[in-house]
Amino acid sequence: MEGGEYARWPYGDLAHLGHVELITPKPEASLSFFTEVMGMTVSGQEGDSVYLRGWDDYEYHTLKLTAGTKPALGHFAFRVKSPEALTRRVKALEASGLGEGWTDGDLGHGPAYRFRTPDGHLMELYYETRWYTPTEATRPALKNQASRFPGRGANLRRLDHINILASDVGAVREFMERFLGMKVTEQIIFSDGSEQGAWLTCNNKTYDVAVTKDHLGVRGRLHHFTYAVDSREEVLRAADICLEHGVHIETGPHKHAIQQTFFLYVYEPGGCRFEIACPGARLLLAPDWRPIVWNEEERKRGQAWGLKTVETFHTYGVPPVEEA
Repeated sequence: MEGGEYARWPYGDLAHLGHVELITPKPEASLSFFTEVMGMTVSGQEGDSVYLRGWDDYEYHTLKLTAGTKPALGHFAFRVKSPEALTRRVKALEASGLGEGWTDGDLGHGPAYRFRTPDGHLMELYYETRWYTPTEATRPALKNQASRFPGRGANLRRLDHINILASDVGAVREFMERFLGMKVTEQIIFSDGSEQGAWLTCNNKTYDVAVTKDHLGVRGRLHHFTYAVDSREEVLRAADICLEHGVHIETGPHKHAIQQTFFLYVYEPGGCRFEIACPGARLLLAPDWRPIVWNEEERKRGQAWGLKTVETFHTYGVPPVEEA
């Protein structure tokens, strides 16, 4: 991967994580989970895909559910800040050797440039987007929020981040720094020097993407993706709601040490790990932020209040290994 003069373009071309496409072998059950249990709203449908959003997501969709034979990550996408930013990033990605070319875009956005991470995850960048227009049923009382609070299920507010698994964390992290202009905020580096995890941002959130070690050595898998709610209490309520609906809770509610997110991890019906989280008030305001590095001994202590990380959290991802 070279990248030329565009590869080291200053931080700031990407705006935010735009959407995630999840492949599910149980499309009807997954749709019911995200709408009735999680409280998301359907924006549209096209072919084998349904488009959904949280109540305060400003774009037409932030989640694309696509029917498939096994659970997997279809792609994930970032919106950039301007047409000029898109041009710069595309030139860098073309020089990286990992570009795949342009698509016409999904139901909710314009032309998108497709490429792969060094581990094989499919990504897109786009600028032109369709803002969500509330219907009579979803029009909010306050005009400065995207739509009405649904009062349904977990009431997910917005897409927050994605965690991808990688056989080589360092290679994916460097790619995102070099070719996408993202910043590292926290890392895990073990005693032998191996990089086990990296958290990166493109705005004033502390992370949009986490890249963590695939301990089974498989390339291109998804660990989880996350939607945010407003408070810790809402995460606790989400746990009660999941219990009532027979949703498998893997771990939590609890607090991460890294990034301090208050979390709940569950499995949606198609087999993907999903997180409901409260990020709290942590924002990246320092222009000269230096990454926080966690060592092996610190990570073995578990989560913030001592909860040990369950074994499946280190081994399970989609596609499952037996089907990868």
